[in-house]
Amino acid sequence: MTKKNYLALFAKSFNWAGFFLPKNIYHDCSKLYAFCRVLDDLVDEKISLEIRTVRFDKIKEIFEISYNQANTDEILIHQDEHKSIVSEMINIADNKNIKRIILDDLIEGVGSDLRSKVYLRSVKDLLVYSYKVAGTVGLMMAKILNVNDTRSLRGAIDLGIAMQLTNIARDVIEDQKMNRQYIKPNFENIEATLKLADMFYESSFSSIKSIPFKYRFAIIVARRVYRQIGRKILNKRNMENYEKAGKIYINNLGKILQTVLSTFDLIILFLKDIEPHQRKIEHEIISEDVNLDERI
Repeated sequence: MTKKNYLALFAKSFNWAGFFLPKNIYHDCSKLYAFCRVLDDLVDEKISLEIRTVRFDKIKEIFEISYNQANTDEILIHQDEHKSIVSEMINIADNKNIKRIILDDLIEGVGSDLRSKVYLRSVKDLLVYSYKVAGTVGLMMAKILNVNDTRSLRGAIDLGIAMQLTNIARDVIEDQKMNRQYIKPNFENIEATLKLADMFYESSFSSIKSIPFKYRFAIIVARRVYRQIGRKILNKRNMENYEKAGKIYINNLGKILQTVLSTFDLIILFLKDIEPHQRKIEHEIISEDVNLDERI
């Protein structure tokens, strides 16, 4: 059976940026995304909460067994696609020195949506959730790109959080239908969330300079394309236009434009010094629940 390329099928913006990565790195990034996608799909599937919970617990069980397996290659024999995806992710974690606790954070964050009603009550809840479901992914992506500098790893977390905040601002109506409220469903809160996302996008920028040069442009493109989604949302100006627009995305022409503009970002980055971390306060807030120093 031919394996799905989850990145190409479901993450058009990231897949576009992935074009600028070496093939071996792109394949590792695809495996990371496949793992994240499987977790998300199990939580979001349109079936009863009880069945979703059982299936998610099964994936957690597969993860635990696979992680403790002495020879993970043996697990791939006669296993279904999910077990293969889990095993491949664990192999990447082992090869790239990705800490188990980061994967645990991701699983816990995605699994927190397995409730009859999801309601985040504070900015702190929003930040912690965004770290768990996406900051972790930024951190793991940085490890795949052979980044070890502490400032850059914090920037990778920031970029993941920024992208998740963009997702939340984009999917307010869709989330409401699933009885999930990460932010209040009005345009004022959508704007505030995107303003917060912009702060994290800015904080991530100079840290990209510590990424090996051959990987740098792909991250700049991904950052710019995804940030543009937020700008398109803001252009709707009110809730009525936002609801009429449906799911907002960047078309191929828009991606080409943002890719061209990314060349200027690359030049600016070359001339720029790495700045001190700008989101220290937000990281301290997150660390009240999740010790980021242990993860980095």
